[in-house]
Amino acid sequence: MLSKNLSQVASLNRIDINHSSLLKQCPTTVPIDQIQLPRKQPRRYFDTNKLDLLIESVKLHGILEPIIVRLLDDGKYELVAGERRIRAAREAGLVEIPIVLHELDDTQALQVALMENLQREDLNPVEETKAVLDLLALSLEKDTKEVVSILHQSFNAKQRGQELNPNVQIQLNKIESLLSQIGKFNAGTFRSTRLPLLNLPHDILSVLQRGEIEYTKAQAIAQIKSQQLRTELIELAIAKNLSLSEIRNKVKELKSQSESQPKNIVIERFSEISNLLRRKKSLINLQNKERITKILDELEKLIAEK
Repeated sequence: MLSKNLSQVASLNRIDINHSSLLKQCPTTVPIDQIQLPRKQPRRYFDTNKLDLLIESVKLHGILEPIIVRLLDDGKYELVAGERRIRAAREAGLVEIPIVLHELDDTQALQVALMENLQREDLNPVEETKAVLDLLALSLEKDTKEVVSILHQSFNAKQRGQELNPNVQIQLNKIESLLSQIGKFNAGTFRSTRLPLLNLPHDILSVLQRGEIEYTKAQAIAQIKSQQLRTELIELAIAKNLSLSEIRNKVKELKSQSESQPKNIVIERFSEISNLLRRKKSLINLQNKERITKILDELEKLIAEK
């Protein structure tokens, strides 16, 4: 059932979706405070400059394209697609907003939201990768880790000249079918070019999510192990708008310099751990905090020894 629904949803375009038997269109205008954001959204980062431009446009022309919503049990509405528009409308001081109402369950609502964002190309590469994984997981009724495992199993079997387990092959066929509907990847290219983005160092992920650098350039810079050198190269690449080939040359130079100089591995590792602690400090519970404090006390004594 999910696969059938997903095929219908995948055929939607971003404005005219009357032809889907899944959806019932009811264009109207409703109070903006009656619309709430969904718990799970494909989009996580909004470019403030682009949002400011949209706000100015909304002030001048209003909302030109209705947002997509579904009706909740309490009589209010939940946003399905069009978060940038509703954010801009609120900032512009609009009291009401045009909507298109659809009858969707939780799974279908997420499918529409994902496809809407993917078709608009509104997502940055990291968000897009996560959105595709979520969409695949919904279609296969599995979690994203299982989807990643299927992609890796397929690659490894191909490399070794082996046949896939029949069940895994069926799942892979479903993945290929959905990716062909999205029209950007096949299973192999998605595994090799997009999944690695999720494992990039945090400093590179941040600039990538802000849209300040292309993902191919981010992957090249990620080869630099030193966070300080990475940061310097990221700043240079953005400031000078370095090409991918220029970045690769810089990476080679930095690697060569790094190999010719003695490394203080302990200091570098301590710096990386410090950065990790800063990022995760709100997630560290009391018990772990006490353990970390004891380890730091021991480390301080060890360093202080003559």
